[in-house]
Amino acid sequence: MYVSGLKRWSLRILLAGVGVLALASLGAWLFLRASLAQLDGARRAPGLVAAVSVARDEYGVPLLQGRNRLDLAYATGFIHAQERFFQMDLLRRVGAGELAELFGARALATDKAHRLHRFRARAELMLAAMPAADRQFIDRYVAGINDGIGALGARPFEYALTGTAPRAWSAADSLLVAYAMFFDLQGSQEPRKLARGWIAEHTDAAQRAFLLPDATEWDAPLDEAAMPAPTPIPATAPHWWGQRRGTAPVRVASADFVDAVGSNSWAVAGSRSRDGGAIVSDDMHLGLQLPTTWYRLALQFQDADGKPRRMVGLTLPGTPPIIVAGSNGHVAWGYTNSYADLLDLVVLDVDPADPARVHTPNGWETLVSHAETILVKGASAHTMVVRDSSLGPLRQAGGRSYAIRWIAHQSGALNLNQRKLETADTLVEALAVAATIGIPAQNFIAGDDNGNIGWTITGMLPRRSQASSATGPARTATWATWDGALAPADYPKVVNPPSGQLSSANSRQLMGTGAQLIGDGGFDLGARGRQIRDGLLALGERTDTTAVYGVTLDDRAVFMAAWRRRAIAALDDAALKGQPQRAEFLRLLQTGWSGRASVDSTGYRLARAYMWALYDLLFGAANVEMAVLDDKAGVHAASARWPVVVARLLDERPASWLPAAFPNWGSLELAAIDDVIAQLTGNGRPLAEATWGARNTASIAHPISMAAPALRRFLAAPADPLPGDANMPRVAGPNFGQSQRMTLTPGKEEQGVFNMPGGQSGHPLSPFFLRGHAAWVAGKTVPLLPGPAVHTLRFEK
Repeated sequence: MYVSGLKRWSLRILLAGVGVLALASLGAWLFLRASLAQLDGARRAPGLVAAVSVARDEYGVPLLQGRNRLDLAYATGFIHAQERFFQMDLLRRVGAGELAELFGARALATDKAHRLHRFRARAELMLAAMPAADRQFIDRYVAGINDGIGALGARPFEYALTGTAPRAWSAADSLLVAYAMFFDLQGSQEPRKLARGWIAEHTDAAQRAFLLPDATEWDAPLDEAAMPAPTPIPATAPHWWGQRRGTAPVRVASADFVDAVGSNSWAVAGSRSRDGGAIVSDDMHLGLQLPTTWYRLALQFQDADGKPRRMVGLTLPGTPPIIVAGSNGHVAWGYTNSYADLLDLVVLDVDPADPARVHTPNGWETLVSHAETILVKGASAHTMVVRDSSLGPLRQAGGRSYAIRWIAHQSGALNLNQRKLETADTLVEALAVAATIGIPAQNFIAGDDNGNIGWTITGMLPRRSQASSATGPARTATWATWDGALAPADYPKVVNPPSGQLSSANSRQLMGTGAQLIGDGGFDLGARGRQIRDGLLALGERTDTTAVYGVTLDDRAVFMAAWRRRAIAALDDAALKGQPQRAEFLRLLQTGWSGRASVDSTGYRLARAYMWALYDLLFGAANVEMAVLDDKAGVHAASARWPVVVARLLDERPASWLPAAFPNWGSLELAAIDDVIAQLTGNGRPLAEATWGARNTASIAHPISMAAPALRRFLAAPADPLPGDANMPRVAGPNFGQSQRMTLTPGKEEQGVFNMPGGQSGHPLSPFFLRGHAAWVAGKTVPLLPGPAVHTLRFEK
């Protein structure tokens, strides 16, 4: 009886435990359900001029319809908050340097780096000076956000996991989201300047000109200017060239490094399209996570003159609700990062008797100190002192004090002028607006319904009295000072070129007049841009949206083909004797090559890794030194053109540049190949399994999964192998790449096509969390415009 009773009690305890677990699971599920967005029904919204409807299609893409633009701003804020509030919160905290309040001490280093720029204070100053109409627009958006988050049945699930609560939204927060994009799009310029400064101090003029070329044969500038002749190879190499890095284990850079230079945009003129309208294509390359960066929508409203307007495209949740890239029915446009020269590091001498006094190019001055308090979850608040000079805040690197002279610090670097694109009816009007827009400086490519196409820069450019120092930090006023902003009328532009096409891929835009106004803030190599240019030319006359979109998916390995040929040439009979692994390497280069960055290609992965192994062997010692200045500094930061430099040396083989550790250039190449073999077979796997897809596997997840890794399988996209890479149109990395693909003709948006790597919602229980992801992986398109309504939410007065 005792044993029988024990069994009964054990069973009861087990059943009770199961019941408690079931109730806890039900409670968690109900809590998650309560934080889903409202999709249907009607709501009263104070302050509306007229009713607004939000009709979502099967992908969750809304069409917002109303008479008044301010009413649509409110409704956009509401749906942004309900679908994406945590994403918005992260972005405002990135801009302000306030992440540690959510994530604790592990985010403190990032907060300190960002708080140095005091963007919250700058946002408040901008709001105080903002035109009344713009302030009213942003205030209606903010009201919608706070009503949206307040209308949820429970706080967004991310706050339950972090043990925090959402904070109300403010107008300054919307500007901070835009400031966060300055970090994302221009954050590489500081380490680039430090890297180039280190190289300048450790080379002579001839070596520097060779190692840091201004352009190469891969560039395809829009003005079609001739490329300069290659710089002669100097008689001697720098003392650090090809030095060994010590006894650290081999780690080929290509194993971890993803070329995160991004975005593609192009336009084909009506003279080459079947229906006479321009065709505009845009795919912006950003870090990939869930939810994706963009929120897609369409708007229908009446402008100030009572004229019906229809907008379709992308919004950035948290920023004022303006179409970032898309179409207004008459003009379509897209962006790529300009990589203009927008930041200077100016060396300051500190008075040894008074650390608050510094000598600038303009003379001695006293620094202004600001105490910044950073809240840290689970710890005491951290106070840092920001020291400001007339040129910008101070940072230390390599024992020196630098003033950060950054265009983002200027009043007017942000504004809401992009709203004016909503009523631009011609390309001429759009280009005039573009030059006045306050966002991180971008290449602006547009086309109109009459078939015209054009390019210019949008976003503030510095007005320089002379060419800036492209080499590195500035010591004197004659090197890198600038005075205010370039006037919009002086912005360079290209309109209706004879080729009937324009394209931008982050490389050099111009070689002739206007190039000095942009400068070089880290242009891409140019291979991707040239491949796009040639791909568009190959379309010929009478092309259409489908063909123009197809260039987006071009993963041909045009750039990497020459590196494959070099590796094959290095593996001659002598190199293979008694070396079975090298023989296998050669076999895979020959038989595992598809001519593309395809997921099943071993040849592509090996050729790419060979190139990066040479980078490690030749620049490794220098990179270690530069990383002391900034952990993102290195030769790759100093110049994306380093592969052209190395290729010339391998092809011409000058004895004076051969590293001392190698008897000949062939032995250097074999050492690179051996390093790749060791890296890829170190885990016991055969070399034949080292496909590009095994390396380039999607790792796209909700950022909260880093705080709750056990939930990652519910918060991540499938680990699909991805075709594509840097230096080709189809840019793809595990968590970096094409954040959307969009191709359309203005006025014929019904024919426009689209896809993006995530869905509209940031909630894992939403049917729109991953809706459309599979199409993005496969390169398939969905209609740009929202389809028939599946859900309708109404806002009433």
